[in-house]
Amino acid sequence: MSISDLIDRTIKEIAPLDETAMAAARARQDQLTKPLGSLGRLEELSIQLAGIFGEATPAIRKKTVILAAGDHGVVAEGVSAYPQDVTPAMVMNFLGGGAAINVLSTHAGADIIVLDAGVAADLPPHPSLRSVKVGRGTDNIAVGPAMTREQAIRCLETGIETAREQIAAGFDLLACGDMGIGNTTPSSAITSVVIGADTGITTGRGTGLDDAGLAHKTSVVQRAIDVNKPDSKDGLDILMKVGGFEIGVLAGVFLGAAAGKRPVVVDGFISGAAALIAHAIAPEAGQRFIASHQSVEPGHRLALSHMGLEPLLDMGMRLGEGSGAALSMHIIEAAARCLSDMTTFAEAGVSEKIEDDGQEAAS
Repeated sequence: MSISDLIDRTIKEIAPLDETAMAAARARQDQLTKPLGSLGRLEELSIQLAGIFGEATPAIRKKTVILAAGDHGVVAEGVSAYPQDVTPAMVMNFLGGGAAINVLSTHAGADIIVLDAGVAADLPPHPSLRSVKVGRGTDNIAVGPAMTREQAIRCLETGIETAREQIAAGFDLLACGDMGIGNTTPSSAITSVVIGADTGITTGRGTGLDDAGLAHKTSVVQRAIDVNKPDSKDGLDILMKVGGFEIGVLAGVFLGAAAGKRPVVVDGFISGAAALIAHAIAPEAGQRFIASHQSVEPGHRLALSHMGLEPLLDMGMRLGEGSGAALSMHIIEAAARCLSDMTTFAEAGVSEKIEDDGQEAAS
């Protein structure tokens, strides 16, 4: 079914990974100065990168974290241990360079773009802030849809346009980060709907709820699904009914990066929920997703498994912001560097493994 000209065109541009480039990368890996397969997942990742870029030895020159922020009407149900005014305060912290994502992205040599996708407050202008506000927070998903169909489309288009712009500016590796008090609640609902799992399995403590708070939150997630009845096969419908503005924008980034033949890093639970939306809309996009880390949020493992993704790290993290994604950029870049910069046995003049053909080697 047609969604919009931009989204439809983007979906059509998402192609399978380049098998020729992957075969060339695999052949080169087998000739590098190391025992076969000894670099483990770095080898697998480098071959995936070759397929994503369509190049036998892909290069990652510029990296960016696209951080989308938005508020959620469902906080009225008491699903978060923090008040909603933390969202704009944290956005200002990002812009001031004081948050974990600022430290980790700087360490990774990555830029940060902060998008106001739907913060329920007016943010002052800042050179690093882009106002793409779809609304002042979503509606309460416990009583009705999060947003209109038009708003959901606008979210996706904004994300696609952002990804396209970043790729055109020379960014080779994109990552998705988030900020929004209450956003683990829609993420739990999205995950539950897409993978068909019970809300008791997909719902976690978020900002640190106690047992009673977790039980209440789980019931709110279930109510949101019961009230809205999202179609598990329709990513746009899921976004519209139980999603979030920042989640929708990030889903668009995933689609835009996939169409632009660039790897896009999945961060934690909210980023994973956005990836699920993109995956539901265009399953082949998932071949260009790289899972950075395993979030402590229980639904995240299920979301990654549904998309066939295996996280690179498990650090016991549950911050969001793109923190795990930034941390993993070193590994992703290292995979590409090993493939392109290591010498082959022939280039180094090193003897390869002796093949056992049953004969004594000649002296």
